[in-house]
Amino acid sequence: MNRFRKIGSLAFIISLILASSGLGADRQPLFSLEAVLSAPHTSQLVVSPAGEAVAWVMDFQGRKNIWVAEGSDFKAKQLTRYELDDGMRISNLQFTPDGFSLLYGYGNTFNPTSSPQRPPQVIKVLNLKTGQEIVLTDGQDPLISPDGKTVLFTRGSEPYVIPFDRSSEARRLFQARGVSRSFEWSPDSKKVLFVSFREAHSFIGIYDLEKDDLTWLIPDVYRDRYPVWSPDGKSVAFIRMLPGPTPGSTSGRGGQVPFSVWVVDLEKMAGRKIWESETGGGFAHSYPAKPLWWAADNRLVFYSEHTGWIHLYSVSTETGEMLALTSEEQVAEYEVEEMTVSPDGQMVFFNGNRDDINRRHLWKVSVKGVKPEVVTKGESVEWDPEVSADGKKLFFIQSTAKRPGLPAVMDLTNGKIRSLFELSSVKEFPEKNLVVPEEVVFKSLDGLQIHGQLFKPVNIRSGEKLPAVIFMHGGPTRQMYPAWHQSEYYHKCYAFNQYLATCGYVVLSVNFRCGLGYGASFREAPNQGPRGASEYQDILAAAEFLKSQAFVDGERIGLWGGSYGGYLTALGLARNSDIFAAGVDFHGVHDWALRAKRRSGGGWGIGEDEMEIAFKSSPVADVDKWTSPVLFIHGDDDRNVDFVQTTDLVGRLLELEKAYLETLVFPDDVHSFFLYKNWARAFSAASNFFDRFLKNR
Repeated sequence: MNRFRKIGSLAFIISLILASSGLGADRQPLFSLEAVLSAPHTSQLVVSPAGEAVAWVMDFQGRKNIWVAEGSDFKAKQLTRYELDDGMRISNLQFTPDGFSLLYGYGNTFNPTSSPQRPPQVIKVLNLKTGQEIVLTDGQDPLISPDGKTVLFTRGSEPYVIPFDRSSEARRLFQARGVSRSFEWSPDSKKVLFVSFREAHSFIGIYDLEKDDLTWLIPDVYRDRYPVWSPDGKSVAFIRMLPGPTPGSTSGRGGQVPFSVWVVDLEKMAGRKIWESETGGGFAHSYPAKPLWWAADNRLVFYSEHTGWIHLYSVSTETGEMLALTSEEQVAEYEVEEMTVSPDGQMVFFNGNRDDINRRHLWKVSVKGVKPEVVTKGESVEWDPEVSADGKKLFFIQSTAKRPGLPAVMDLTNGKIRSLFELSSVKEFPEKNLVVPEEVVFKSLDGLQIHGQLFKPVNIRSGEKLPAVIFMHGGPTRQMYPAWHQSEYYHKCYAFNQYLATCGYVVLSVNFRCGLGYGASFREAPNQGPRGASEYQDILAAAEFLKSQAFVDGERIGLWGGSYGGYLTALGLARNSDIFAAGVDFHGVHDWALRAKRRSGGGWGIGEDEMEIAFKSSPVADVDKWTSPVLFIHGDDDRNVDFVQTTDLVGRLLELEKAYLETLVFPDDVHSFFLYKNWARAFSAASNFFDRFLKNR
């Protein structure tokens, strides 16, 4: 870690001496940073299409492995033995149709370890009966056909196929202009559905493997996406959106884009529009990943935000009858996040924040529009719902304030829930010593209601004044919970906030405007980001809220966050070093205008006429007022936020010589660090930095 100093006063020198001697820190942590980071992260929950089995990926401090639970007792066991923190990813985990094997992608397109050798990108098959594992082929993004005979995958962004039994070599499936993605096998395994992404439009294509023929479905100037087959394979449904922004256009990030739902009869090659959003519609920041499902009785289930909140609807492909599945008028102010359809196509299971705005719980509803029924409730958070092949069990991942997300199963006949992993086996994890964040609400400077989670150290003494830290998420389309998060990135951030609390810091995690969970008007708040940074007033309000707490020292408030949270950290230090005493900035955006020039609008559609407001909405615009100490942390292979955003700001600060700064750079690592050791180093450095410039100030 490099250090650059600007000594401003005798008090500053004394603070460094106190920090180096350890004076002023009378609170002893109840657990170590390594202990809380030992919390396993669970992802990619998949259910066997045949029999009783569920599999998932579990990450222990960078060591990612596949686990499975089978049979009536669902006893979990580890299948793979990857023991290195090497940044290799397990992706596209799936059962074969017979349920006997698991297929997955292994490797990485990045090289976070700076290895002289190119990281592997292979597709593996794991036999559940014998435990034998083989490499099927080089490639990524595997997808097995419904008959289990063929695996589709990609190499260099082009589609290939290989027989599952490896009876012949892999061959390229087809070649087409643009970038081909979103592949889906037809029910009879003879055709492949896909999206061809072009510059500002996209087509839906079907490739016939027997005829070696490529067909475009009612191609036009629009963005056609999210195609799905009908169960009989005779029709395809998809979502049609307005043409996309071209380089230099002033279109925004994409929220509330009107769309329509289309169905194409493949025998007649005739398309029909069966529903269209009159106002808004759209999805929050390309979310959810799969917004269209073909259910029973020729009904399509889809998401829409035309009421101002993301909800589920079903529409008949025969009559066009549309039913609101989740948006009853009296209780519509909540959002649906993830969903799945039961194997018989009759029931939708979804998670959302209905009746609990700051969490996610599971619900179920008929595709025919009966009132939703609650499945889970309480102080937990649930996500990734999956239904067993017989429709009698519901699998999901569940977390609480103290327990990270773990796989669980519910017996739908009696509602009983059982965890599929024993957290007690992670002996170093300090579950009992974690705090339960308080849900808090405060008014922003313009009166908007802002939610947050307050992490308070245990046993605060009467009259004690503690340093505080405001945490800001990235995105900005995210929502933090008073519990462990489903995202691997925010799972780690939650762990660090817990560690800061045990070290004697009060931590306020802020769900500022532009985030998810509180409706479209909140997410699409005017003048946000490069168009005025309106969300910054929520951070100032968070500081005022902390100052109002009797146990907080208002002179020792710091900031930390990553990506968009890094942007707000730097903005706070640049505009208000009089309020914020120190900050740790993980890979933040520091100059919106620079981003727009390098990235054709910067992902926000920033036009030439908006460059001035974009610059003024950036930390670099107020860098001459920046005097508080800062630690910058960034991986130099960041593909989300260019590394030059940090090099440029550091150069400006060094030239001005007003603020003390430190840097921590990870060569060849990316935005959301692949290596656990880099996360651990980053959090250790951040903790040490706050100790020196907040706790011992």
